[in-house]
Amino acid sequence: MDFEVDDSPERIDRDVVWEFVSTDAYWSRWRTRSDVERQLDHAWRVVGAYEKPSGRMIGFARAFSDGVASAYLADVFTVAAARGQGVGKALVRAMVEEGPGAKFRWMLHTEDAHGLYESFGFAPPDRTYLERPSRFTT
Repeated sequence: MDFEVDDSPERIDRDVVWEFVSTDAYWSRWRTRSDVERQLDHAWRVVGAYEKPSGRMIGFARAFSDGVASAYLADVFTVAAARGQGVGKALVRAMVEEGPGAKFRWMLHTEDAHGLYESFGFAPPDRTYLERPSRFTT
């Protein structure tokens, strides 16, 4: 599959994002469409993957950041039809290694994609990292 990665916010297909996070994403099914729209509107950076030549969005990643030293990687997904084609790796690479946050401390949560993120240097937190878990239930 031929695809391209782009960080233009106006190119993001919000319907594709909503469809995925409201039905397939174990981490976000509790969000409303309004919540997702707000997250998109206030994201520090978004990256989409688009099938060539159709331009159909096949993957997505979102980040929030202070814009100086740290960022959180969120809502990374590839639609089912495009999995196994390197789309997820391309999205993470574009977001954490090739963008304006390449030198930041990056954080994320995942239940099932440790191998993907480990290949980009993500590891269990060190002793300086504390977290208060979410009180939202799925």
